[in-house]
Amino acid sequence: MEVKVLRLDHRRLRDARITTHVCLTARAFGASGVFLDGDHDQKLMENVRDVVKRWGGSFQVDYQKNWDNLLDEWKKSGKEIVHLTMYGEPVQKVTPKIRESKKDKLVVVGGPRVPTEVYQKADWNVAVTNQPHSEVSALAIFLHLLFEGQELDREFPGGEIKVVPSSHRKKVIIDRD
Repeated sequence: MEVKVLRLDHRRLRDARITTHVCLTARAFGASGVFLDGDHDQKLMENVRDVVKRWGGSFQVDYQKNWDNLLDEWKKSGKEIVHLTMYGEPVQKVTPKIRESKKDKLVVVGGPRVPTEVYQKADWNVAVTNQPHSEVSALAIFLHLLFEGQELDREFPGGEIKVVPSSHRKKVIIDRD
């Protein structure tokens, strides 16, 4: 199962940091790419691509001008949509059902206002608590449960930088050929 993320309604001047964190979290926790909706932010996309180049893996970040078309195309191709929201079914209860289906997933994380159509088109509306919090934390928790923690052992081949776990110091390997 391949998992991609749709970040709705990115605002270049206001959301650059949080959207970058959505991308980095998606990558680190097992998603294969992110689609950005809202403002076209070439600099942000280049920054994420630079992280992939330096740290490895094959993560993609792309701009999606019309989220509605993406959702329709995703559904038509037999893939599934998971919308992370405060108003959905509890993540701890619904994630095992989501995992049972091996179909590719598009995980939608919102912006300031999520259109009703997103709720309607989603196969699952999933709540990571029913309290206000960050889309970054919701994405991390959902992906962690979806992949049952296996994403924590994932390798990112082809990178120039690798951190070696150590209990008392920083250990970094840099390979710039």
